[in-house]
Amino acid sequence: MFMALVATFTACGGDEPTPTPDPVPDPDPTPTVKEKPRYMWIDASANFPIFADSKDNIRRDLQRAYDAGITDVVVDVRPTEGDVLFKCSVIDQVTQLPSWQGGHYTMYTRTATWDYLQAFIDIGHELGLKVHAGVNMMVGGCKYNNLGQQGAVFRNAEQREWVTVLNTTAGLVNEMDQNDRGTKFYNPANDDVQRYLLTMLRDLAKYDLDGIVLDRCRYDNFASDFSDVSRQKFEQYLGHAVGNWPADVMKPGMAVTPIPSTTPTYFKDWMAFRAKVIHDFILRARDAVKGTNNKIQFAVYVGAWYSTYYDVGVNWASSKYDPSADYPRWANSDYRKYGFAQNLDFLLLGAYAATNSIYGSGEWSCQGFCRQARALLKDDVKFAAGPDVGNPEGWPGGGQFAAVTQSVDACINAADGYFIFDMVHVRNFDYWDAIRLGVDNYLKTLK
Repeated sequence: MFMALVATFTACGGDEPTPTPDPVPDPDPTPTVKEKPRYMWIDASANFPIFADSKDNIRRDLQRAYDAGITDVVVDVRPTEGDVLFKCSVIDQVTQLPSWQGGHYTMYTRTATWDYLQAFIDIGHELGLKVHAGVNMMVGGCKYNNLGQQGAVFRNAEQREWVTVLNTTAGLVNEMDQNDRGTKFYNPANDDVQRYLLTMLRDLAKYDLDGIVLDRCRYDNFASDFSDVSRQKFEQYLGHAVGNWPADVMKPGMAVTPIPSTTPTYFKDWMAFRAKVIHDFILRARDAVKGTNNKIQFAVYVGAWYSTYYDVGVNWASSKYDPSADYPRWANSDYRKYGFAQNLDFLLLGAYAATNSIYGSGEWSCQGFCRQARALLKDDVKFAAGPDVGNPEGWPGGGQFAAVTQSVDACINAADGYFIFDMVHVRNFDYWDAIRLGVDNYLKTLK
């Protein structure tokens, strides 16, 4: 039988069997439009009495957020006091935080011992939310009006030299010597500060997080930092000494705006140097996070008001954008080099305009902030933007339901996502349904 089959095939000679044609594929279906993310920030101090000791409350409000159409939450785990709400080898755990209760600030003390951050991760992931950790970076402590003070800078004498030195009309003053209440900032140019914070980030990146968002990764204000450390590094940056410090750099008490037409000799170099310090630290921070867990998304929160954000030493734009063309009084040709957008996985923008400025084309409207950011970022990074719905200057007293819904529309369509600050305001003013309506209106446009 085998030989017969061979003979049969041999007799066919060179005739080839007629090939079966490949099936013609169906036309491509309509591509699915990917939904843009919706982020909600959860401030540590403001929400502390609600969440510090209650996983049930965490579950309740994360469920509310999910039901409102939020896809991502950013859990603040290093408030401005500088201690942390996660396991860290170099920074103490938060035990108490000030919170607004009964018409005044009071100190709430935590009694629970379970891992605060891990509870948000476990519950959030179970509900289908992405969970990011927000960390205030260049902060070491806080001094209050009637509640005392707390933070590492008040406990550790060696950290005094880490705290920023201000250029004031009274001379150069370490912020620790000011009796004013408020947050005490580190000098971002200090190597010891950077090592300390990078260790913290490596510890944080050991958690099963979707992302880490750096907040207050900046200088304290326009008057900082004029320490000996910063002078030495600035002179290295210039390549020569500055003879008249700090007057040749910045006049004491100089205002952020308007910048005069004539500025000190090294003023623009100083602006670029500060932006470089922050830019370089962000690269190190990214390496610290990604080197620990490459799956974690790396992000930064900044204020969207770019035209004056130079006052804190931050250039969040793309390095493709040249601010010296638009802002020649404070930006030189080097300033553009220190735009860090391309080094991020995403960016959160505080588009903190008032309720009567939701729509618009320029700065200080929610939509305008987004449109400006689109131009400055040059598609180097995806960004989400949105309002502070508890800001008393622009969102007074609650009841701003229509404005919340409009803010979703204005921001999510002009940006790559929506961002709302903060959960405490959403809870207190019951804005859940207003967010849901805005999200639903957005989702209808995708169908």
